[in-house]
Amino acid sequence: MAPRAKAAPQRPVAAGPPARLRGFPPIIDAAVERLVLGSFPSAASLAAGQYYAHPRNQFWVIMGRLLGEPLVELPYGERARRLLLHRVGVWDVYAACERPGSADSAIRNAEPNAFARLRRRAPRLSAVAFNGSAAGRFRPLFEQAGFATRVLPSTSPAHAGRSLEQKLALWSAWWRVPQR
Repeated sequence: MAPRAKAAPQRPVAAGPPARLRGFPPIIDAAVERLVLGSFPSAASLAAGQYYAHPRNQFWVIMGRLLGEPLVELPYGERARRLLLHRVGVWDVYAACERPGSADSAIRNAEPNAFARLRRRAPRLSAVAFNGSAAGRFRPLFEQAGFATRVLPSTSPAHAGRSLEQKLALWSAWWRVPQR
């Protein structure tokens, strides 16, 4: 599926019960061989209608270095297009949830994405990387389905336990593993 136009911004309601938030459609097409799964878009990403929109999230920096592309400098639609050109998809493990703020630990009443159709949407998909341990909870599901998997350090600014260079080294190790 080609990159879609920016999703409508979502803002949680300030008072009352937490708002039900909806994630984004996947950036995926039939040529995708690798998929990066996050947990759920941050508040900044939901407001912008873009994956990994927080300015301090290192996802686009890391992917840009892995792909040899200036992703950080490009408009969002072009970033998504370039990922697909390199046969890389992006999605989240949760389709919807309730969550005040952006912390994965605050996710409640989560609804997983419909992964059953993933093989039909991306028949060449062979490797799935989880962007952080919250998304990595889904690793057994993907291993049972026959995918090569790896849980990678989160690119979120909330996970500052590793430097950008340390994260890049771990993401690069996944990237260098031949697929299929």
